[in-house]
Amino acid sequence: MKERAATVFSGHFGEAPAHIVRAPGRVNLIGEHTDYNLGYSLPMAIDREVWIALRPREDSRVLLHSLDFENPTDFDLGDIQRTEGWADYVHGMSWALQTAGLPLRGWEGVLLSDVPVASGLSSSAAIELAVARAFWALSPWNWDSVSIARLAQKHENEWMGLKSGVMDQMISAIGARGKAFLIDFRDLSFKAAPLPKGIVVAVLDTRVPRGLVESAYNARVDECARAAAYFGVSTLRDVTLTDFEAATDLDQLLRKRADHVITENDRTLKAHDAILAGSADELGALMTDSHVSLRDDYEVSCDELDLMVALSLEQAGCYGARMTGAGFGGCAIALVEENYADGFVSRVASGYEQRTGIEPEVYVCQAADGAAEIQ
Repeated sequence: MKERAATVFSGHFGEAPAHIVRAPGRVNLIGEHTDYNLGYSLPMAIDREVWIALRPREDSRVLLHSLDFENPTDFDLGDIQRTEGWADYVHGMSWALQTAGLPLRGWEGVLLSDVPVASGLSSSAAIELAVARAFWALSPWNWDSVSIARLAQKHENEWMGLKSGVMDQMISAIGARGKAFLIDFRDLSFKAAPLPKGIVVAVLDTRVPRGLVESAYNARVDECARAAAYFGVSTLRDVTLTDFEAATDLDQLLRKRADHVITENDRTLKAHDAILAGSADELGALMTDSHVSLRDDYEVSCDELDLMVALSLEQAGCYGARMTGAGFGGCAIALVEENYADGFVSRVASGYEQRTGIEPEVYVCQAADGAAEIQ
């Protein structure tokens, strides 16, 4: 991708780029819809990435071409306005960096990506972090991964109007090759967790665009806040399983939402212990339990995701599977013994296509480094 980015840039601008930056998408092994409840997640950055090749400008304009869309985005840093589609992530992230008082220079470049859009692999966070790295490459400010991730979340919350947590941006910023990370969203501390040897993570893209509209995501956030208020705390992170089980008069819908979040936090901590112990069996079982909770209590799965998980669990060498991302479409993941990976990929893909008529994309991913300048 680096060479391709340089070649495409040269085709547009007639010379080699001054800088090339990249930022990864992610999968979340476990800990879904817990970040905005200040709980725990265990994601990893993956080797599907957004790349930007660029050069500085003498003025304050940003001109960015995307290989996936016909029209470039072209705006002035002194007058950033809302726009549509992918370009709004560029505009909004520029705005967020400005709100922190960071000095920004104009630049022009090209954007390439192999992170599928609307698949639950966080193409949006990858764009945000790649744009931040592009500005950083030209400006004399220090890169602090946690601070930049928070600014990317600010963009999502205040510019895009989505009440999301910061998991996607955090892992895109801090990722490391071969490792997942346990993130504590109360203080944004994190611990590396090397994946067990001989185990790979398979991405199971249903090719069903994620149907989660902003209102549905925001509804889950509001339901969790209402459940927390019932218990007299600011976040469900602070509700114990004992207190939850004693709350027999809690509204049934809120009870289901709280059940997922409280038990998911517990599962995530156990999953981290399982990784450190090298127990793929325990990690896989926890991942599968997570999917059941997301399907039945949080109600963010869909038929296609459920089918992907069921097909995965039928295969030899599969330890566990679950949907990943916000839900209502997109991707599931499976924990698979490396020696079985090729057969797993082909059988799950063919079984899914036979049942749905949709050709999926099923592949093994690797844990990758976080956002960085490559040239």
